[in-house]
Amino acid sequence: MKSVPAAYNSRTFAGLAALVVSSIVSLSACSGDKQVAGPAAVETPPVRPNIIFLLADDQRWDAVGYAGNAIIRTPNLDALAHEGVSFKNAYVTTPVCAISRASIFTGQYARRHGIIDFTTNFTPAQVTQTYPALLRAAGYRTGFIGKFGVGDTPPAAAMFDYWRGFADQGEYLTKDSVGNPIHLTRLQSHQAIAFLDSQPRGQPFVLSVSFKAPHVQDDVAVQFIPEAGDASMYSGVTIPPTATADDTYWMAFPAFFRENNRARVRWEALFSTPEMYQSNVKGYYQLVTGLDRVVGEIRAELKRLDLDKNTVIIFSSDNGFFLGELGMAHKWYGQEPSVRVPLVVYDPRNLTGQGGRVETALALNIDLAPTMLDIAGVSIPPQMEGSSLVPLVHGQNIPWRSDYLFEHLFPDPMIRRSEGVIGGRYKYLRYIDPNPNYEVLYDLVADPNETKNFAQDPAYQAILNQLRQRYATLAAQAQ
Repeated sequence: MKSVPAAYNSRTFAGLAALVVSSIVSLSACSGDKQVAGPAAVETPPVRPNIIFLLADDQRWDAVGYAGNAIIRTPNLDALAHEGVSFKNAYVTTPVCAISRASIFTGQYARRHGIIDFTTNFTPAQVTQTYPALLRAAGYRTGFIGKFGVGDTPPAAAMFDYWRGFADQGEYLTKDSVGNPIHLTRLQSHQAIAFLDSQPRGQPFVLSVSFKAPHVQDDVAVQFIPEAGDASMYSGVTIPPTATADDTYWMAFPAFFRENNRARVRWEALFSTPEMYQSNVKGYYQLVTGLDRVVGEIRAELKRLDLDKNTVIIFSSDNGFFLGELGMAHKWYGQEPSVRVPLVVYDPRNLTGQGGRVETALALNIDLAPTMLDIAGVSIPPQMEGSSLVPLVHGQNIPWRSDYLFEHLFPDPMIRRSEGVIGGRYKYLRYIDPNPNYEVLYDLVADPNETKNFAQDPAYQAILNQLRQRYATLAAQAQ
């Protein structure tokens, strides 16, 4: 299900952009009368939209004001959602940065793109089928700022005209181009504005801004490091504890899951005392607010340059983040805090169906590349497994998925590899590493916090069997 506007042939759009048909002068003689030239006939191709893709790192779906969070301050993201369309049910197919980002670039499940660790690079053939390379081939100026996140050697020259990216996690406390100390989020704002200021008129662009925020700074005592001016933000607020903060929820997991689990080790470092919970959730929120400020600065620059009315803005995150739920931190697993992300699409060219509408259809990270190609009028390659969100953004009623394949195949002895089916009332997870495999069935209506495993409940056996079959079908389709 890949939607491509039929108004033009995107494969030849770059050539059409430069095509101007000359004036046609018709001179004819009729009974000795001389016909003078008529008005010039000039064929002007439609103006292609610009695209800005903003990607947070580890920002969960409810860490924004527009999703109902009454504490966090995200006025610019809220405004974007209130003007565009926010997707209530946006998920990632794999909740870890490298694999999710590979899926975002390619529009593919990990089973197909084959990147399941932090060191595997895109092949040269894969690079040509990523959204930046396809848009570049179609005449777009491409820019990338921030964390690339796939492999250890980003193929920058093959994908981007403007490169201000980095391969690793990055440092919040960094330096600008002349060596002055600067916070990484602030630096990324400067780089985004510099890209916009250098944009040639008449050429469309796609700018990807890949934030580090609100990801932790690993291996330091204080892991959430906001801009200095944000360090006291939320100081007068008490963050409510999660509904599943009690340690009994962690102990309800089977022994194999609790043994040497990275999510638990990270929980101990971040949320194991009430004081740590307050400090670190506030630090996470501070980083999100800093990111939000950059969104406002980018939008202001678009308006100053008179680019705002033709620039589509997409905002999302590479995965979610456990803020202590079920005794865990970070991501990796199939529970909602880990796999559910924010997603907003704002298209100022056609506001039909937007205006703050909340879309309930199931959107995935593999839909982002097809969506950007569709916006630009570039054909969506058949190997992309996601679908364009453009029809949903504009309120069209079309057939759509009701579930998807969850997969986490990252080879780490401290992370339990798992797969399953997510979507709708029931969630099926299958942990790969134990022998025999351990199955989980959640009922999100009866138990929205995912604290009970119904896989052994006799009343749920028919549903369990259906989801086993559905998993097998989705896994086969994603090869």
